[in-house]
Amino acid sequence: MLTKKIKSHLDKKTIEQIKKSLEERKKEIENELKKITKEDKHEREKHKTIFPEFGDKNDENANEIASFTDNLSLSKSLNDTLRDIKSALNRIKNGTYGICKYCKKPISKERLMIRPVSSACIACKKKLKGEL
Repeated sequence: MLTKKIKSHLDKKTIEQIKKSLEERKKEIENELKKITKEDKHEREKHKTIFPEFGDKNDENANEIASFTDNLSLSKSLNDTLRDIKSALNRIKNGTYGICKYCKKPISKERLMIRPVSSACIACKKKLKGEL
């Protein structure tokens, strides 16, 4: 079965602008992840949160746990954002950026400028959230 490839409705200048912004954000996130994680190629999320070592005293141990918990949450959020950015960059590469993955209609330029990792149009997103 052949499927028709739907091309993006966005002009090249807009796509390049979004791509540049996504690549810059990707670098920022990777740098932030390096500060709180170590790379683990065997894990699904390739960045594993590092447990900090502040010392052996009770208050230092409590600070280690608090810091690790904060970093664990931050790491999850950064990994999720990194995944979304990589997915958007892949759609740009494939020429399908800006097309809703559900209804295959164009995602508005305004939405993509505000949230460049969007993979769904507003109508489909609202349906998924049960808002319609």
